[in-house]
Amino acid sequence: MKAFAALFAALDASSSTNDKVALLEEYFGAAEPRDAAWALHVLMGNRPRRILSGPALRVIAAAETGLPLWLVEASHHQVGDLAETVALLLGERDKNVDSVSLADIIEQRLLPLRRLDEHSQRDSLRATWAMMNTTECLVFNKLLTGAFRVGVGSGLVTRAVARASNQPVDVIAYRLMGAWEPSAEAWTRLVEHGDGESPGTRPFPFCLAAPIDGSTDDLGAPADFLVEWKWDGIRAQVVRRDNGTWVWSRGEEMLNGRFPEIEAMATRLNDGTVLDGEILAWDHATHQPLPFASLQRRIQRKTPSRRIINEVPVVFVAYDLLEADGVDIRNLPMDERRQRLETVVESLGSAMTVSPLVDADSWNELAAVRENARSMGTEGFMIKRRDAPYARGRVRGTWWKWKVDPLSIDAVLTAAQPGSGRRAGLYTDYTFGVWHAGVLVTIAKAYSGLTDAEIREVDRFVRRHTTDRFGPVRMVEPRLVFELAFEGIRPSKRHKSGLAVRFPRIARWRTDKLAADADTLETVRQLLDAQP
Repeated sequence: MKAFAALFAALDASSSTNDKVALLEEYFGAAEPRDAAWALHVLMGNRPRRILSGPALRVIAAAETGLPLWLVEASHHQVGDLAETVALLLGERDKNVDSVSLADIIEQRLLPLRRLDEHSQRDSLRATWAMMNTTECLVFNKLLTGAFRVGVGSGLVTRAVARASNQPVDVIAYRLMGAWEPSAEAWTRLVEHGDGESPGTRPFPFCLAAPIDGSTDDLGAPADFLVEWKWDGIRAQVVRRDNGTWVWSRGEEMLNGRFPEIEAMATRLNDGTVLDGEILAWDHATHQPLPFASLQRRIQRKTPSRRIINEVPVVFVAYDLLEADGVDIRNLPMDERRQRLETVVESLGSAMTVSPLVDADSWNELAAVRENARSMGTEGFMIKRRDAPYARGRVRGTWWKWKVDPLSIDAVLTAAQPGSGRRAGLYTDYTFGVWHAGVLVTIAKAYSGLTDAEIREVDRFVRRHTTDRFGPVRMVEPRLVFELAFEGIRPSKRHKSGLAVRFPRIARWRTDKLAADADTLETVRQLLDAQP
């Protein structure tokens, strides 16, 4: 545990990618297999689900430190992160206990907490905290609350494991796909040399697109690319191997059972076939996708009823062939993979189809067609080099996404609360409203889009113009106007405005507008009506 806590602290303090990879490589090269497996598991984002609620942890921390509960809560509001707050309140204490391994901490002390009653949880936590210094306590608390994060992505971790084991990065990335359970045996299989393993149910690492930041003229001639619509669904791979079918999301979640019509259609694929594509809720009458909100009804059901299957039919829109007849063909040019894909999928049936190509002679012509994206129920274009292999992760120059401009409204800041992490102590999480019948109705919450300087300026405004408080939330005078950008809008019975926007973020601070000039709820409803 000491080594992993030291790694966490070093990663948190570093801003250099190369240094982070070196730190990870050093850790994985020295760690025992069980510890390495668990460290890899949590660093890849597979942190344990929250085991203890915030209120329960604050009560236990108050009892352990002898502080009144209100002071623990006030400290939490000031620090912004409950795991860090508890670690700081516990403080450094004399510890004459030998360091316990990371695997033992997780398997013998963290995970069993779920099965204990409240009194036993408190005793177990006290005993565990007594074994740790402040940094170890911080890491343990973050795992406990489900809030473990550190500034490394899965790509960096994969590179570090590859370097520590002297393996190609692609081999490690592929072995990590799908269900990977942290154990000494799994770690040994991951880093062992040799390529005679069976691929089993695993998908391939997904190829990701980079956004087009500037002019499309910088890409080269349109004839060098395949252009498809950018679908708004669930990115997935359909794996057909050993007479079985597996459907994997980009987040490496197995979706089997949720889309039985796709699984049934996949049984007609040749054994040893892997398709990449998008799962969409689909209107077969109009041959267009249904809104993402419709697809969410299917996502939320692990075993959908016949009624929901009939109400929300789905299709798998395939746009790449990664394995054919048991042969990995990812290194073939995109053009050739596409031709083979069309042959594989053309006769399968209505639940599986090939993503149509968009033809145009110039980028200007494509830009004009792209304006119809929303009416098509899409987000814009995917642009893929004809000669490119199927890359692992986001490799600039192979796949590009050319999205339509987001929807936007001008809204008034009505409330704010403190952020967490490095933004703890600053009011960075904002609530916005639009006008309806002379009052502001909440339309969205957002916390991204402002510069550090703008955040500090808004923070000063919040503190000086607070009208009421509800715990950490401050209501403020309705003076500041911001342009909010979002990807879509839908009706919602859960929101007072009757509407919910998708992926809201701050596009800019409208210092040129007064609160009275902000948009109305009727304006937002017009955006809803304009959607397909």
